[in-house]
Amino acid sequence: MAMEPAVKVALGSAAFAIFWVLAVFPAVPFLPIGRTAGSLLGAMLMVLLGVMSADQAYAAVDLPILGLLFGTMVVSVYLERADMFRHLGHLLSWRSQGGRDLLVRTCAVSALASALFTNDTCCVVLTEFILKIARQNNLPPKPFLLALASSANIGSAATPIGNPQNLVIAVQSGISFGQFVFGILPATLIGSVVNAAILLCLYWNQLDGGKPTEVVVAVPTEVVEEEDVTSHRFSPATMSHPRSHRPGTSSLGSDAVGSEVNHYHEPVKPDAATNGNGYHDDSAKQQQQLPALTEGIHHRRGGAAAVGAVNGAGKDGHSFWSLEEKEVPMEPWKSKLWKTCVYVITLGMLVALLLGLNMSWSAITAALALIVLDFKDARPCLEKVSYPLLLFFCGMFITVDGFNKTGIPSALWEFMEPYARIDTPSGTAILALVILFLSNVASNVPTVLLLGARVAASAAAISPAAETNAWLTLAWTSTVAGNLSLLGSAANLIVCEQARRSEQYGYTLSFFSHLQFGFPATLIVTGIGLLLIRSY
Repeated sequence: MAMEPAVKVALGSAAFAIFWVLAVFPAVPFLPIGRTAGSLLGAMLMVLLGVMSADQAYAAVDLPILGLLFGTMVVSVYLERADMFRHLGHLLSWRSQGGRDLLVRTCAVSALASALFTNDTCCVVLTEFILKIARQNNLPPKPFLLALASSANIGSAATPIGNPQNLVIAVQSGISFGQFVFGILPATLIGSVVNAAILLCLYWNQLDGGKPTEVVVAVPTEVVEEEDVTSHRFSPATMSHPRSHRPGTSSLGSDAVGSEVNHYHEPVKPDAATNGNGYHDDSAKQQQQLPALTEGIHHRRGGAAAVGAVNGAGKDGHSFWSLEEKEVPMEPWKSKLWKTCVYVITLGMLVALLLGLNMSWSAITAALALIVLDFKDARPCLEKVSYPLLLFFCGMFITVDGFNKTGIPSALWEFMEPYARIDTPSGTAILALVILFLSNVASNVPTVLLLGARVAASAAAISPAAETNAWLTLAWTSTVAGNLSLLGSAANLIVCEQARRSEQYGYTLSFFSHLQFGFPATLIVTGIGLLLIRSY
């Protein structure tokens, strides 16, 4: 593709630069509008500056990817309600043999959950639960947070629905679900084992003990400046919205996990005003006041509170749907039957994907089947879908396509292509290094959108098998690249933010402490995975 006129190249590059800055640093001082708005701003500038037409912008939005992403998010919401993540939490604490056993279980559960429910969902739901387990067993949180984030990234590489970039690759490449899984699964299994082994080697001495204690005062051992974390706010790639949390409850916004972690509330000393992390620990007092508060609302507002609960929102805009479900619980046999049906429908979706049916419509069909099965207003569940993520993808599709039209990516790839051919070991290594670098600089999804078609076209000139190998290499490398630094993936940022904002178990994971583990582990795991994928 020839380069466009200099003016168009400059304008397109400027619009893409604005998108990139806001995507990587969503709270920059001069324009703190966030990732989603930054993505839409980049898309709008591409059209307003004449880099692409409005019709071209609409055509750039990939509806099959959005449909697949929406469907998997809805399925994840209903699986969360069906206590799937509560059962995964039980696997972490059931007959634990100490700190090292807990670390290995964290890696296994995180990798499995992320492959089926996306890595972001896994990190949102499990972060605080893992913090509570670590504190209950008098263990340092850092190894477990690193295990959760890194294993979630590695495990998500196994399936097309494991993370957003795999969704893009699966749709653009036309590779079937089964072919994708069988091509990357060996690399994922071995990579997860190697990742867990590296964590054990690095933190072996810190994982001694692991016996539960009644009260453990966990003082964060790492203190970093607020800007190190707050400059990277909660990512739009989150699959489940974290609700505003109260002391004594999970910050995850999940009824399923909330019911699980509430078993681990620690006793509050009568003479203690704060807990070990400097937070006011008045959860017991608030729990005692909750019934009276609810009764007071009904008394003052009459039927208004009940109407608000039925409609899913109160007068002040806050959702009461979870309270309503607790006030009118489902009969035990109906609850078990409903949960069984949720699992069966989800299994049916996975079978449909393995059989090669259209992935987008399979996910949407499963989502609608769950909504009908629930047989009540679906708004509360649909509100938990991350619509900012869908808008972020729309803006990103347009912005990246506009940048492609400038000719800059094609010119850069033409320079790199002779050295990054997939049919030689040295070419594969160079291609992997380019993907690792771009994934940590420009994020993994834009990297896949920029390189995917070009890498595949170059490999297709060699053989169809080489083309498939190139797509799998791109999927594996761009996903595992997220472990290199704290900014490498949304899953890392979610774990960091969830841990820092935890009311009772706050812990700050710094950029450099993550890099000490992430840099060597990423290079080792990526290299091992590439060897397995080349032999596929």
